[in-house]
Amino acid sequence: MKLALSTIIADIVAQMGEAAERGKVADYIPELAKVDPAQFAIAIATADGDLFTGGDADTGFSIQSVSKVFALTLALGKVGDQLWDRVGREPSGNAFNSIVQLEREAGIPRNPFINAGAIVVADVNLGGHQPRVAIGEMLRFVRYLSGDDSIAINEDVAASETATGFRNMALANYMRAFGNVRHQVDLVLGTYVHQCAIEMSCRQLALAGRYLMLDGRHPDGGRVVSPSRARRINALMLTCGHYDASGDFAFRVGIPGKSGVGGGILAIVPGRASIAVWSPGLNDSGNSCLGTQALERLARHTGWSVFSPPQEGD
Repeated sequence: MKLALSTIIADIVAQMGEAAERGKVADYIPELAKVDPAQFAIAIATADGDLFTGGDADTGFSIQSVSKVFALTLALGKVGDQLWDRVGREPSGNAFNSIVQLEREAGIPRNPFINAGAIVVADVNLGGHQPRVAIGEMLRFVRYLSGDDSIAINEDVAASETATGFRNMALANYMRAFGNVRHQVDLVLGTYVHQCAIEMSCRQLALAGRYLMLDGRHPDGGRVVSPSRARRINALMLTCGHYDASGDFAFRVGIPGKSGVGGGILAIVPGRASIAVWSPGLNDSGNSCLGTQALERLARHTGWSVFSPPQEGD
């Protein structure tokens, strides 16, 4: 499989380089509007400890909503299943920043991967502290997961999101009116936008996702989450990780994944691989155009899918 993966990655990089339709960058966040859409990267960390990369795999990008996976992991560690009293576990069927369902559902977001749900998770992680404490905890966590202390927050991106995040302000204030945001809104949003502004490369992101590939274990032998919690996070990634296109992603790719409007996608094949792809151009659903295509090709060539039986040699 080692040789095959190298060949598959090389073919995918070549195909993505020739793609005519590359999507549109998230220009509603001014700093993200500056990113060159011609870039593409892929990295695969396998369960046996290998790492395969292609394209711009060492180029840093704003992970945006991919950070919600790590934030959810931290929040579950703090309050456990009590989190589900404040956040649902169902696909939303609406855009990631929609406010429509909150009134009908009494300020309870559908899942932790839409913006409203992630804001509640940020409220949990804030935990009565100043945002710098919660942000520092998140940064230490992703550095630990990836084994890389160079990971940092892009302060220009954070400032850009803060200046233009009027819809997130509306979501947070609306949920505070229902009592589902308990800290001051500006403190919660400060925590949220800074976690979204974490900058990582595909190499770093694939390494950070390994605990979800390894049933909750860090490769160094430490336990990040329990096996059941790792499986449940993966399940949420499969059903809710691509917003209102989550069903289509499951249909086409069949791998749990979480996207971000920075163009990154973290995808997990339990027991086999942690995969990161990045290309900043987005499709109409706000997911990486080329990243989605690349994962579909990878799944087809490897046979990796949570809906497929193990193949010989796995």
